[in-house]
Amino acid sequence: MAPSPAARAYAEEKSLKLLRYYDRIQEIEIIFDIADRATKTFEVEIIVTGEHKKLFISKHQGDDANLCVDHCVKTLERQMSDHHKLVKNRKHPG
Repeated sequence: MAPSPAARAYAEEKSLKLLRYYDRIQEIEIIFDIADRATKTFEVEIIVTGEHKKLFISKHQGDDANLCVDHCVKTLERQMSDHHKLVKNRKHPG
């Protein structure tokens, strides 16, 4: 499914905010799909590829594509923040 220009611009704007949490991002892929045509349920998946083949993946289904993008970005922010804490404090576990 091809997203509307407004949905595409919104997703690009939100996904660029992920650079604050992980500065080694190589690629951000956003996939829009219709999960159920009868109920018009959207499915949004965002795949972020970092250095050294590090993947961050988030998927969400809902009635509004923008809300799905928001949920995916929030999940990815948490994943990247947790990863940063792990890497930053790797010499002092616990």
